Amino acid sequence: METTTIWLGIGFLGQALFSMRFLIQWIHSEKHRKSIIPTAFWYFSITGGATLLCYAIYRQDPVFIVGQAGGLLIYMRNLYFIRINHRADGVIE
Repeated sequence: METTTIWLGIGFLGQALFSMRFLIQWIHSEKHRKSIIPTAFWYFSITGGATLLCYAIYRQDPVFIVGQAGGLLIYMRNLYFIRINHRADGVIE
């Protein structure tokens, strides 16, 4: 298989993972009848964002690289806050 085709597949996989976060958030909010961002949203943000960052690096697209790298920091920070708040509330993960 050609390298370009493999990287195109990686790019589409990253986009699919990144898009799943919106589907998960929507389903979760519908279930609870209010806007909720579940923890899975942040995990899909990280996996999708990291995959897209790899694709952006392969494409050597500095705008795409900066956008995805910046987003990853925010997603990881949100998971950090979730973790420390669960510990403070006595929730064991």
